[in-house]
Amino acid sequence: MKKDSKATKDEDIDTLDSNDEGESLYVEVSKGNKSKKIEDKYKKMSQEEHILTLPDTYIGSIEQSCEQRYIYDNQLNCMVERDINYVPGLYKIFDEIIVNARDHHVRDSSLKTIKVEINKDEGFISVFNDGSGLEVEVHNEHKVYIPELVFAHLLTSANYNKDENKITGGKNGFGAKLTNIYSTKFIIETVDSRSKIKKKYVQVFENNMKVKNKPKITSNSGKSYTKITFYPDFKKFGISGLTEDIVNVFKRRVYDLAGTLPNNISVY
Repeated sequence: MKKDSKATKDEDIDTLDSNDEGESLYVEVSKGNKSKKIEDKYKKMSQEEHILTLPDTYIGSIEQSCEQRYIYDNQLNCMVERDINYVPGLYKIFDEIIVNARDHHVRDSSLKTIKVEINKDEGFISVFNDGSGLEVEVHNEHKVYIPELVFAHLLTSANYNKDENKITGGKNGFGAKLTNIYSTKFIIETVDSRSKIKKKYVQVFENNMKVKNKPKITSNSGKSYTKITFYPDFKKFGISGLTEDIVNVFKRRVYDLAGTLPNNISVY
């Protein structure tokens, strides 16, 4: 009986094929699809690659969006509702650092000041808090300094304890690391003022956290603080820099932060 080649052609087929040496494995899944090596069909990514390839899963959309939002109008000295063009994913990585500072207040009653700088011209954002600095020590298990562990190693968190009440923002172990990954430059600066330590720690990460420069650790007898500065990778958000609308959305978030903190904490 002659086989109907047209019918076979129209059916979905899975076939395994190899070259003369029997080394390559190919899969043909349906009509119109070219044969693919199995290695091309199934890919394994690092966590960092996965975050950059699938931003919606981690930070939301990286496309510009237009929506009505309340922002602070400097001339009118009040909140006004306007149509705003901004990138949700960019807002998310900004918010991660804001939430980090807010969470530190919850854990540390010595924190009295949070300062946020949004530099439109130079394209960076910095968030400073005067609470206890991160411990400038090497983690015995992971063999890395605590500031690097907190800001540059995925799935690390101080909020994993299930027995504690959930009153902080971060718990999934990504947090500020997402900001680092979506930045061309990310700078950690912290002072550990404990009597036996008294050290300042500065470390710079570049190229979406791919480049981890060695930390610079110096003696420091000043007051403790932590400051995070980051330069968003604007190309990944489809923009060339911070727009007026995006800056206004960021400013509104800082006003929200000030409004939710106790009166004895200053927010700039």
